[in-house]
This record gives sequence, C-alpha cells and structure tokens, in this order.
Amino acid sequence: MKSFERLLEHQLKDDSSVPYPDFDAMWSRIESCGMREECGSRPTELSGIPGKGLRSRKILVACSLTALLAAAPVYAAFHYDWSSLLKFRSGVQSAIAQNLGQSIERSVTKEGVTLTLHTAVVDENRTVILYSLDIGERPSPIFNFNSMKLIDDAGNVIEGRYSDQRWDAANHRFTGYFEADWAPQSDTAHVRFIAEGLQLLAEAEKEIPFDSQNPKKQVFELNQDKLQKIELNSILQNPDKLMISSAVTFQDPAAKQWAYPELVAYKDGTPVKQLPGGAFGTPGENGEYTAVQYFKESDLSASGTTYKLQYMKETDRIQEQWSFPLVLNKKQMESGTIRQTLDLPLGEGEEATTLEQIVITPTQIRLIASHQQRFGAFPFTEYQLEVAGKVINSPTAWFGEEGNPHLSTLRIERPAQLSITKDTPVFLIGKHEVINHDGGDIPTVLTNISEQKQSITTRVGGYPVQWTYYMKDNDLYVETESSDPDFGGINQTYIGKGKERIIGKPLTINFVGDGDNKAVDVYKNFKGTKASVYIFFYSVEDVEKEMRIRLLP
Repeated sequence: MKSFERLLEHQLKDDSSVPYPDFDAMWSRIESCGMREECGSRPTELSGIPGKGLRSRKILVACSLTALLAAAPVYAAFHYDWSSLLKFRSGVQSAIAQNLGQSIERSVTKEGVTLTLHTAVVDENRTVILYSLDIGERPSPIFNFNSMKLIDDAGNVIEGRYSDQRWDAANHRFTGYFEADWAPQSDTAHVRFIAEGLQLLAEAEKEIPFDSQNPKKQVFELNQDKLQKIELNSILQNPDKLMISSAVTFQDPAAKQWAYPELVAYKDGTPVKQLPGGAFGTPGENGEYTAVQYFKESDLSASGTTYKLQYMKETDRIQEQWSFPLVLNKKQMESGTIRQTLDLPLGEGEEATTLEQIVITPTQIRLIASHQQRFGAFPFTEYQLEVAGKVINSPTAWFGEEGNPHLSTLRIERPAQLSITKDTPVFLIGKHEVINHDGGDIPTVLTNISEQKQSITTRVGGYPVQWTYYMKDNDLYVETESSDPDFGGINQTYIGKGKERIIGKPLTINFVGDGDNKAVDVYKNFKGTKASVYIFFYSVEDVEKEMRIRLLP
C-alpha cells in the first residue's frame, strides 16, 4: 500500500487518518495515510435527487435525451461537514462559519459522474471553491482530474490546487476544494470553472528481484501499466544506513502524473520501516520519476528480504468536461480586509530582501517580499506571526510569485476567533538562520580516481569538509559532508570551467535546515583519473538565531 499512501500524502497533505468507503476491505490495510451565484441562462433540467439507496435509485426529470443535467441547480438537501477537509484551512472554515461563503449549489453530470460546486470563499488573497463528486457505481476508491481551473472573461487561465479530497460517508460521495492564489480585481468577476479528464485509479504492484547488497546498478524491465523499467542503485552511507536511489521510465510519459511508484522492502512478509529523509518525484534527466529512500542496512541484509514496486494504475478515464459559468463576488469580505505598505529591509548585500506589503483578509494573512536577486533566498527556515501577543504556528513557507522572480509571498492561515485591526500589534518572527555563500574559484582536486573509495578533507568557509570519491558503473560519485553541525552543506558541484564545465547531478535531496549536510553528486560516464571540483554555493546555519520585525501598526 506504499504507493497508495504516497498518493494520499500528495492529496491529503499530512492528514493522519481518512474515513473512507470499505472497498473489499482494502482500507483495513492502511495504517495512516451569503450571496447567490449568478449564471447567464437558467438550465431546465434537474439533477439526480438521491434518496434511500443513493446510487441505485435516482429521480430524473427527463426533458431531453441529449442534454441531461447540464449545470443544474441542486435542490436536494445535503449537509456537509467540511471540517476534516479544511483541517489545514482554518481561515476558510472560519469564513464559512460566519456565513461569508458565496453559495453556488450547482451540478453537472457527465457519463454518470456528478460534480457539484457548493460554496465559494473569495477575498483579496485567494479563491476557494468547495465541491463534491458522485462517481456512481464505479468501484475505484481514488480519482484524479487531469485539470481543474478558472477562466476569466478575457480568456486568461487561472490555475489552482485541487488535490485535497475526502470521502463523505454520510452523503456517500467525495468532497474536495479548489484553491487559487487569485482574487477578482473588482468586487465581482465573471469566470468559468472547468474540471476535465477524470481518472479512476487503483493500486498495483510488481515483484522486483533487487539485491541491496550488490553495489552495481541494477535494471529491471517492468512492461506493465505504462511503466517500462526501473533502475536501482544502493549506496552505503554509513555502517548501518543504506541509500537506495531509483529511476522509473514510463512507456507513456503521462503516467508519471499519477503512478507514484515506490520501492517497498519486505522482511518475512512485513514492510521494512524506512528512515526519514527520503524524497520522491524529482524529475530525471530523461523524464524519469526518481526517488531516494533510506533504510537501516541491517534490516535489508537479513535473509528473507524481498522487494516490490508499488504504484497506482489507471482503471478508467472519462474524457469529459464539467463546466460552470460563475460570478464570483468578494464584496462581503472587504470590510474585514487590511492592506498596509511596509518597506521593511530584511538581510543585507546580495541576499537583501524587502518586506513590501501585508494583506490581511478574513481567511488569510499574506506578506509580499521583493529580492535583489532573482529567486532570492530567505535567511531563516522557520517563520511565525505574533498577533496581539498570540503566536501563530501554522506551517509557513515563502513561495515565488509566478511571472516575477524578484517577488515572494508568505501565506498564513488566519485562525478562527483572531481579531485584527490596523492598530493590532503584528510581528514577523524568524528562526534558524541559514546563510548561503558563493563557493569561490578555488577547486578541490581529486586524484587517482578509481573504483576504490578515497577521502580527503578540505576547509570550506572555515569548516572541515570531507570529500569521498569513487567510480561506479562508469560514473564518478562525489560525496561531501562535514562533522560541524553549523555547516549546512554544499548544494551542487561542477568540474572544470567555461565550455569544458561538467555539472554534477545531485543524487541526494537535502532540505535547508534539515540537519543533514551530506550530499552526493554523480558525473555520468566520467573519463579520466583526475578532476578539479568547484562548488556552486554552500550554506552555514545558526539554529539559535532569531529575528523579530514589527509589521503593524
């Protein structure tokens, strides 16, 4: 069930338990995993009204044989509890509780699948649309739309996120939400909501005769469910930590969007627990789906260890479009919205950042920052807001603004019952400082390169760094790490200068501030016995460093 859990992680974002229908006891194996909307023309046909026996008995108003249930209003009384779905969207929950949501309640049915839009929450920071999906008698427990978007009256496409889904057992259908970091420029906006390309998915697996004790690259043909082959590589990182890298190639590149393949180790029929630090879905050089996983070497070296590749396969596809003309309105949110220009400096020199503006709406607090450099980095890994003495510990991260590499945005969910005015004291708190430094022009020279592992120690920014290098399957591997925990790590290396420069491919996936400064770069088909290796940049950390900046008043 690992690939299924991986899909749930992608869809449910850290939720630990999901109530779901019992499709042949499949789920028993899972441990965790205000204003009426206006439309142009009023449809004449009524959507299915479920009664007892929701799927088997539907009341249909048969007015036409060709156009059934097109954007029909929903007259049946369904009550939805959105709290589980919106667990990490407290601001949206609060707006709905205050009746600040815009009622839609319209349905479209295509090939027996009914998509219903229930409520829109629109303010100056974002647009959220709550929906439900009835897939009829189809047995698949997982679905995925290939596309879900808004299109404004000028034809501009507004992309959004729509991966969060829940099973509503009371109403016997799925619920979900579409969220876009977009708001109407005026009080109202005429848009069209479109969902298309519905996929139904199921879990599949294939046994892999992988030998984790074999240091050579191993390739296995798959040739099923649009998967072509898998390439596996094991590297012993320390006496009892084994890294396994994988790259899955697809017969149909589109399958990469839903397969979520993952290697699962079993010992005597029980899944072997993975160590933290793994990463999935990094694109390979030729479109492969790559992953890095860590295990205790002792768990895999014991006899009776077997391996399976688990993934999701497509069982059905409905190539239809569910389309809804909408008029979105943010006017009732305006009275609770605060906009304030800041112009507050953060950092110095090339890393300089300026906090430009704060926008507080009934659902979200948004900070906008500008950078001297394109795609500028922030000096801290953790950010909090303190509002009237209350610290908001919501998960936070800065994200780039599409179309402007010099802007970034921090979005924080507004907790329920949190009162904010222009006179409310608001502070931005930063913790765990990470500063990036240019790697410079002095190379580390690797000599006598062979299949034998060799190590040398140099100083990088005053910190000791051990370089371990060796050949494997005609590729050069370069590992770097430091015994000093204040050294954040080397992001990437390259060999040579100018036109002769060869850029190393990072094999490990390290996250800023994760406490792991070991990195591995691979140089494919390397020729020679000597290499001058340069560093793009490295980072230095100060876990105890904090920052506190007043934003309001």
